[in-house]
Amino acid sequence: MKLQKRFLRKYGGKDYYKYVVNIPPEIVEKINLSEGDELSVDIKADKIILSKKP
Repeated sequence: MKLQKRFLRKYGGKDYYKYVVNIPPEIVEKINLSEGDELSVDIKADKIILSKKP
């Protein structure tokens, strides 16, 4: 997986970006995620932890 930087918009002479990580389908299936599921984000030390919200 790679972190991707995507241009979002230009406003007031400043560029704004968003960052995207693609999750491989086998991981999505393994943890039973579906399109539209809400995820929560936790940060511990230097790790990003994504969890499916109940």
